[in-house]
Parts: sequence; C-alpha cells; structure tokens
Amino acid sequence: MQNFLRVSLLIFLFISCQKSTIKQVDVSHIPVDVKIDRFDVDFYTSTEKTLSSTKKKYPMLFPSDVDSIWVQKIKNKDEQELFSETQKVFNNVSAIEVQLKSLFQHVKYYNPKFNTPRVITMLTNIDYDNRVVFADSLLLISLDAYLGKKHEFYNDYPAYIKQNNTKEHIIVDVANSIINKQVLPNKNRLFLEKMISEGKKMYLLDAYLPKVFDKEKIGYSEEKFNWAINSEEDVWKYFIERDLLYSTDLKLNQRFLDIAPFSKFYLGNDTLSPGRIGVFIGWQIVRSYMQNNDVSLQQLMQIKEEEIFQKSKYKPKR
Repeated sequence: MQNFLRVSLLIFLFISCQKSTIKQVDVSHIPVDVKIDRFDVDFYTSTEKTLSSTKKKYPMLFPSDVDSIWVQKIKNKDEQELFSETQKVFNNVSAIEVQLKSLFQHVKYYNPKFNTPRVITMLTNIDYDNRVVFADSLLLISLDAYLGKKHEFYNDYPAYIKQNNTKEHIIVDVANSIINKQVLPNKNRLFLEKMISEGKKMYLLDAYLPKVFDKEKIGYSEEKFNWAINSEEDVWKYFIERDLLYSTDLKLNQRFLDIAPFSKFYLGNDTLSPGRIGVFIGWQIVRSYMQNNDVSLQQLMQIKEEEIFQKSKYKPKR
C-alpha cells in the first residue's frame, strides 16, 4: 500500500509539474543586460524637493500636470498603503532580473533583431488589464498586481483571476506581452484555426520560458491543469461529435478560448474544467506538429493553421 501511494504521488507530481519537451538551447553567449528601474520606489519616496529629479529620470511617465497633483498623490494614504504592501513582497527584485535576462536571451536567440527594453516597475492601483505593458523600448510592470493570490487587496477578485496575481506569474505575463507584439492579430474564422493560432502563442512560451511549468504558462491551478491533462481525449471527442472544429460560431470564443472560470460545454460538471480549454487543445496540436515536422520557430509562425492540423498527427492523450 505504501509503495502504491508513493507511485501515485510521483505520477501526480509529474502531471502537475509538466514542462515542454521542446529542445533546450544554449543562450549563455547572448549578451543581455537587465536592470530594473524602480519607479514605484523613486516616486513614492519623493518629496516636493526631490520630485523634479524623479521626473527627469522618468519623463515618459509624467503627463504635463503641475507638481502639486503629483505631491498629493505621493502623500495619499491609500497610495502609500499600496506602496507599503508592495514593498513587503518586492523589496528586492534581483530574482525577477534573472528571469527577465533569461527570457530576453531566449527571445533574442529566436529573434536576433529583438532589442532589450528598459524595464520599469510601477503601481497602477491594481489595473489588472494593464499589469504589463510592452512598447518596444519600454517594459512597464505593475507590481501591485502580483502581491499573491491570497492578498486581501484581491478579495473581490474571482479565483480564476487571482490565481495569477503572484510574483511567479510576472515572467509569463511579460513573455505574453512580447509574443502579442510578434504575432499578428488572428483573422481566422474557423474554431479549429483559432485554437491552433492560440496554440502557436503557447508554443512560443515553450521556447521563451523553457524552465516554467506548463500550468503556469497557461495560468491554471493545479487542479484545473490536471483536469485538462486527464480530459484531453474527452474534450477532443466533444468538439468532433458536435461539429465544432470547422464552425464559425463566435460564441465558441467565449466558451472555449477566452479567459473564464471554466469552459462551457453545457454539461453538469462544467465548473470542474478550466477556462480556455480550446487554447490548451490548440497548444497540444502545435506541439504534435513540431514533434513530427522539421521546421523552425519562425517557419511555424508562417504556416497556415489548417496545414498544421493536417500534418500534426495529433492524437489526444488518453
């Protein structure tokens, strides 16, 4: 019995901590310098006398408002509480700098023309939709969106959102912000094509973040990720039996591709499933294609989704 429990635990850990099988590449020779500029610290520790130097250091972050407005913001009790709570989690950001260096090296390995952006941390009053902003030469990270999923500031957030309000998820959001600049907007109409288009983005995450666990890349809890792994074949059968693969029904986006607490099969146990299960399936199709075809990452991005599907030899895991 003890041996059975030990084996079961190992299997569980293997499933929940799965990583991509993409070939590891050596990026140690790629020169990348990363130093995070702490605008959050510089701003919230500024005084009326030192504010001007802060504005000179970060001119792009100061609209043409008079200084009194900024001083009022600095002195605001709620703003200072937010800053204080953020400092408890992010007093030191050296670990994030290490992660960013590895990410930028991997991006540059596959995209030699990629220019390392200036990285600035800030507070945005927990603006979840804009927690990471990548604009070519600038990367803005809102640290107050990553204080931990159990932090009281997120008490009103649904579980599937605050699941990723953690410092471990910063690197995933940064990678996604870069990928969204590299991949053209999806103009596909067929559900299958949309799934595979999203799968391409997930495969870029595999390439850029080889040390990050799969469940973190897609933003699932351990339970939801295990459901996706164990139900892959059933989900695929559901799509086929209901003729969804070549459907143009826009409602399928909301049901299976958009961020949501669960996917909408309209069955009794829907709430056990994770949202974006179509993204997960598309990811597995692209992985299968790359395992069975000799193409580069750049070539993958140019190949039509239907061709990827036909040549993928995809078979859902039982």
